[in-house]
Amino acid sequence: MIDVLVVDDDRGVALVNAAYVAKVPGFRPVARVHSAAEALAYVEGHPVDLVLLDHYLPDGTGLDLVRRLRELGRHTDVIMVTAARDLATVQSAMRLGALQYLVKPFAFAGLRAKLEAYAALRRTLAAGGEAEQAEVDRIFGALAAAGAPVELPKGHSPTTAELVRQVLRAADGTLSAQEIAERAGVSRQTAQRYLKLLERSGRVRLSLRYGETGRPEHRYEWVPAGP
Repeated sequence: MIDVLVVDDDRGVALVNAAYVAKVPGFRPVARVHSAAEALAYVEGHPVDLVLLDHYLPDGTGLDLVRRLRELGRHTDVIMVTAARDLATVQSAMRLGALQYLVKPFAFAGLRAKLEAYAALRRTLAAGGEAEQAEVDRIFGALAAAGAPVELPKGHSPTTAELVRQVLRAADGTLSAQEIAERAGVSRQTAQRYLKLLERSGRVRLSLRYGETGRPEHRYEWVPAGP
């Protein structure tokens, strides 16, 4: 089980984010705190695997908190969950070792995709041993942003396309359109429309799974960007 500390100055937002975390298999929200001081005290006194961290806190910034944790030798993983969109903050988060950066507002599917990618990374690293370049690329790609964006026809939502993309990238294997729809929080018909676009762009691979009877099931998987 991955223990998560939720840090947000807004108590309502913290409650919602903790509820989102609890819905993702393998994750457990262990506490909600609302300031940098509370977060620092909690991490110092309790083992935490992951901090879901807002940037705007009443007694400092999320990045200040990460710096302090690193100074103290605490290398707890961090995913930024914040309304801060300026590139200077994003760059600083990267340099301090934040593994993901999720911009508010977001849907449950967006956070779930980030958490599932994080869990997949932990499983890979826990296996130990050495990695070839392809495996290293896959490890970094599990938490990286998308490659070249897909051009969307009129009437299609970039937000929905991003949700579908995140679900596919976080998956360990192929998914059906229904599975993708459920994880993205959209209808099956909507998922299929965006899957067709992604398939035509070359970012999604379609395969068929044949059962004993009936029509073959369509299965989808993300195609990583080339070098």
